[in-house]
Amino acid sequence: MTRYLVLLRGINVGGKNPVPMARLRELLEELGYEDVATYIASGNVLLRSDRTAAEIQAQIEEALPRTFRLHSELVAVLVLTHAQLRAVIDRKPDGFGDDPDTFHSDVIFLMGIDAATAMPAFDPRPGVDTVWPGDGVVYSQRLSAQRTKSRLNKVMSSPAYKSMTIRNWATTTALLELLERSTSR
Repeated sequence: MTRYLVLLRGINVGGKNPVPMARLRELLEELGYEDVATYIASGNVLLRSDRTAAEIQAQIEEALPRTFRLHSELVAVLVLTHAQLRAVIDRKPDGFGDDPDTFHSDVIFLMGIDAATAMPAFDPRPGVDTVWPGDGVVYSQRLSAQRTKSRLNKVMSSPAYKSMTIRNWATTTALLELLERSTSR
């Protein structure tokens, strides 16, 4: 069985699409997944399965709107293997995430689009925002002291935004640690 990270886009955001984590874990266990665990209430799930990532994605995307009251157009699922998440962290730009007291660092995970397609949606403000394309992600960093001047929120008005889910760097690295801990058992 393979250990996967499942990222749910569009749940528990600003009071919209509420999905209680305990009920989500129950649902995934009912669907036959094993060792299901969630991390914070923003749609991060670790699970074990012998299914492919594509099968897991399709099954969860079908089950969520049947189980919870959701605006299904806003909710999407991304399934990553340990190797894929490890690559996101290993291939980060130099210095990215290394100074959390100075910069807010986020990983924008891409769903069904590549970084070249996603990059035009970003309009970084010089001296505040920096974005880098990655493999299946866009890395975004903004100067904390000037975050109110950041243009990162402009991406939300882009059609490409529906193909993105954002995790801060601390969450991303914590998810890798959890995945590695559970994979080594």
